[in-house]
Parts: sequence; structure tokens; C-alpha cells
Amino acid sequence: MPSSSAVVAPLTAEHAEQVLAIYQAGIDEGNATFETTAPSWEAFDAARLPGHRFVVLDETGAVLGWVAASAVSDRCAYAGVVEHSVYVRPNARGRGVAGALLKALVDSTEAAGIWTIQSGIFPENTASLALHERAGFRVIGTRERIGRDHGAWRDVVLLERRSPAVD
Repeated sequence: MPSSSAVVAPLTAEHAEQVLAIYQAGIDEGNATFETTAPSWEAFDAARLPGHRFVVLDETGAVLGWVAASAVSDRCAYAGVVEHSVYVRPNARGRGVAGALLKALVDSTEAAGIWTIQSGIFPENTASLALHERAGFRVIGTRERIGRDHGAWRDVVLLERRSPAVD
């Protein structure tokens, strides 16, 4: 945990403005996502599973970071597979926020019987790749030139964490 006064809490509409601002900051840095603007709260909320999204709050209630998961498919064979995103406010990085968020996500998904959490990360985002490795994710491959970002082709490293607790 980042500090004894910081807490992990469910991500709710109350956090929308700060969550979307953190998302936009990550977008603006250029190595987080193919998205160019943060969505509306309504679109964000509709696309993410309600039981698998969390924030870390500081002692004032400010959001330091967030994590959220989405279903990868509505086919029943993939019911135990989710894709996630994790973002941390720039001035809160390096303080354990993302690690605490990933732990909360792993705990909630395992309790729900979800066996795989996956993510796609730009190879240039070395901090995120290292974070995920520490959290038990493994690289399963690279999708080369999978999408264009500001007119340039980008690769995406695919990672997954298979739950040892869910059969």
C-alpha cells in the first residue's frame, strides 16, 4: 500500500471526474492506450464490470489511481476471462498504488471464479510491464503493428495472469 492512510475502495460514480482525469493524463503521455480521449462516465461505467473496479484514495479522499476489468467476450467459454486497465495519477507513481490496485483486482476476480486476467501493454511502457511481472503476469506474445496511434503502427505486448486458485 502506498501509505498507511491510503485505502483501496470500490470505484463508484463519486470518483468519476478524478478517474477520467487520471485516464486522460495516461492517454496524453502516449504509451498507455490507443484511445485519444477519455470516454464519458456513462461509457466508462457501461464497459466495465461493477464488481472488479477499484480506486486508491489518499487521506483527503483524492483518487491516486484506478483499476477496472471488462469482459473479453460474451461467449460462455470465456466467462472466466477479463481484460483490465490500471492507471495511476502521475504524481502518485512509484508509491505502490498500482500494486495495491492489482492485488484488489486479483482478489475480487478470484473470489468470483475468474481464472484469467489479461492486458495489452505498449512495449515502451516498461514500468507497466515490470509492475505486471511483479504481480504474477506473464508475457504470452506480442501483437506486431496491431494498430495505428497518431499515424504510426504500434505493437502491443499481451500479458495474462492465470489464477492458481481457480480451477
